Amino acid sequence: MKEGMLEVLIYLFENYIVDELSFEPDHEGLTEELEGAGFPNTEIDKAFHWLEELLDVCESDLAQTAALSSIRFYDDREVDVLGRTGIELLIHFVNIGVLNQSSREMVIERAMALGVIDIGLDHIRWVVLMVLSNQPGFDEISEWIEVIITEKMLPVIH
Repeated sequence: MKEGMLEVLIYLFENYIVDELSFEPDHEGLTEELEGAGFPNTEIDKAFHWLEELLDVCESDLAQTAALSSIRFYDDREVDVLGRTGIELLIHFVNIGVLNQSSREMVIERAMALGVIDIGLDHIRWVVLMVLSNQPGFDEISEWIEVIITEKMLPVIH
């Protein structure tokens, strides 16, 4: 197990959220499945807590607070965790319309909540997907999924 909680979140996302576009977990059943897949119980608990906090963040004022033309300054801890390339990736996602200012703030908050020092670009992409999957209209933007999780980040717009 490399990242623990993040690997549990990715497993849940790949197996439940993407396929069903809604996530209504049976806590006990999922826990048993995750334990059977080899995930430690402590990491499973952390992942469920992280998802509960994601839902809270999506329903909170944070989802509404960022102005449309705001400028984001990153503090030293955010720069350490996200890295310059991670911050550039978030800026890119805002510029191409994958994220808005509010969803960017949710991604930053959830990435910081992972407790991982120096999170990688692939993991930032997964956090973006998890945040977006909890936004209204996710099914309408699901075509962006491939853009987010691959290196090919130049979408074709018709």
